[in-house]
Amino acid sequence: MRIALPKGRLLGEISELLRRAGWGLSGYTATERLYHLKSRKFPQLMAKVFHEKDIPVQVAVGNYDLGICGLDWVEELQAKYPSSALVKVSNLGCGVGQLYMAASQAQGVTTAEELRSQSGVVRIASEYPNLAESFALDLRLRRFSVVPLWGAAEVYPPESADMVLIAGRNEEELDSLGLVPVSGILGFSAYLIANKMSWETKDMSDVLDSIQREAAGSQALYSPVDMTPRIAGNSSAIEVKEDTIRLALPDGHQQEPTVALLNRADIQVEDYPSETGNRRPTTNIAGMTVKVIRPQDMPLQVANGNFDLAITGRDWLLEHLYQFPSSPVTELLALNFGWVRIVAVVSKELTVDGVDSLRRYSAEGSSSLRVASEYVNIADKYARDNHLGMYRVIPTWGATEAFLPEDADLLIENTETGRTLARHGLKIVDTLFESTACLIGQAGGRYSPAKRERIHSIIEALRRAVEEEN
Repeated sequence: MRIALPKGRLLGEISELLRRAGWGLSGYTATERLYHLKSRKFPQLMAKVFHEKDIPVQVAVGNYDLGICGLDWVEELQAKYPSSALVKVSNLGCGVGQLYMAASQAQGVTTAEELRSQSGVVRIASEYPNLAESFALDLRLRRFSVVPLWGAAEVYPPESADMVLIAGRNEEELDSLGLVPVSGILGFSAYLIANKMSWETKDMSDVLDSIQREAAGSQALYSPVDMTPRIAGNSSAIEVKEDTIRLALPDGHQQEPTVALLNRADIQVEDYPSETGNRRPTTNIAGMTVKVIRPQDMPLQVANGNFDLAITGRDWLLEHLYQFPSSPVTELLALNFGWVRIVAVVSKELTVDGVDSLRRYSAEGSSSLRVASEYVNIADKYARDNHLGMYRVIPTWGATEAFLPEDADLLIENTETGRTLARHGLKIVDTLFESTACLIGQAGGRYSPAKRERIHSIIEALRRAVEEEN
């Protein structure tokens, strides 16, 4: 019997729930990065840790009999695949939250009816693109576009999106993010789910009873979304002057080297990194605004004209360009930090040591080669270019090491030293390319002479800072 457990936001609460249930899962804590777990209480049970968004997919395709994740991710999958083989077994009474359609407090939109009356395209940004599309269709919006994100949706309106579909604990949390809820979409909590075939054919009663018995005492079930009429704080949208440079900076572990680079270029950014989670830091450069977003989202945002410049990884730029070869986004400057290798990885148990033996392994297999990666388009190109025969790419949202060897044959992954891969019993068999941070922008962007000069001065300041460090 196999169960998929979540990392991230639910890990602490689910770990405590399973501890009370007496599972004896060593290594399922926030401080340990173990992906393959054994239960002392249920020797026949194999547990594996995934990014939460991957769990409904893994359970639906039958790789796992059971899974625990937020109902929001279950509904996101079923919004696109309503006949997926999932059974919602029970509410676990923790990880409670709400999904809201929200606008910036500066926009003056407070109801869904106001959205319907808009004549222009309503831009909706979200980590939940399928639910966002369903909402727009159900509301019968005249014209809309959905921009899928890796995260940080709250920073997109009003300049880069009109609405966001976003998870939050309550309206007060949205208020702290500068958002006002327009419509409640879904109340959610952590759920125990099962594969439909496993549910119908396997005796999982002991495992189910142990979880449900402990969860029953904490059945503070999610409540329906209770929308309180709100009045936005400002009736006019934020105006960005035509000549303003819009710069996107990365969140996550690349913030410190980014700050060091900007300081050498005499570009001061206040409250970055931010202890309070502020994603709109200020800068000493007149005529420039800054937002902090996910590096994965930057190339598409620059291509759409929402930013003029962005600091991301060359890996994410290539991932974008492989999907959109005619995209106007280009690398303007190599920044020489955040070095990683993009590598092909297999289990140490395989007698594969390079592309040739990988090709033979794929040819000898009785089924398609399973390639798991966050870099879906890079992985697809690698498999095609190296003639790996029949293959399928499995998109992941992180914790990709967990997929080998049971749920994938090959990973396309990034690594600095390879030590983490080795610790999980994996080995590198090929290096696709090396990636560092880079400054990106639009090739041949249509800017006024004043704005073009400002952009050029920023690029040159960063170029000098890079050369100074080297």
